[in-house]
Amino acid sequence: QVQLVESGGGLIQAGASLRLSCAASGPDFSNYAMGWSRQAPGKEREFVAAISRRNTGSTYYAENVKGRFTISRDNTKNTVYLQMNNLKPEDTAVYYCAADQVFHKIVVATPDYWGQGTQVTVSS
Repeated sequence: QVQLVESGGGLIQAGASLRLSCAASGPDFSNYAMGWSRQAPGKEREFVAAISRRNTGSTYYAENVKGRFTISRDNTKNTVYLQMNNLKPEDTAVYYCAADQVFHKIVVATPDYWGQGTQVTVSS
């Protein structure tokens, strides 16, 4: 069983940066692919970014965040991060951390484990 706790959300102005963190508890964190999805009011949850297991370094991003967001992980701290730069009002959403042993399930936003979410609000 994996438990995920997000932090770092808040209210921020357009163009600014924010870093989200997701602390994971449970066995063998490094054996899980990790990622982020988001859900805006009235919309379905959508994939944002994913990073592969261990330190293979493979990452994948949604087109609308590519070049602005960076996902990383620290397996010594059981933590995954999402660095968000040049934020836009359309990035406003609840951001959810995701974990699964299958990378593809992160990308299609159907992981075995979700966090509780953290709100990011970008004002124009």
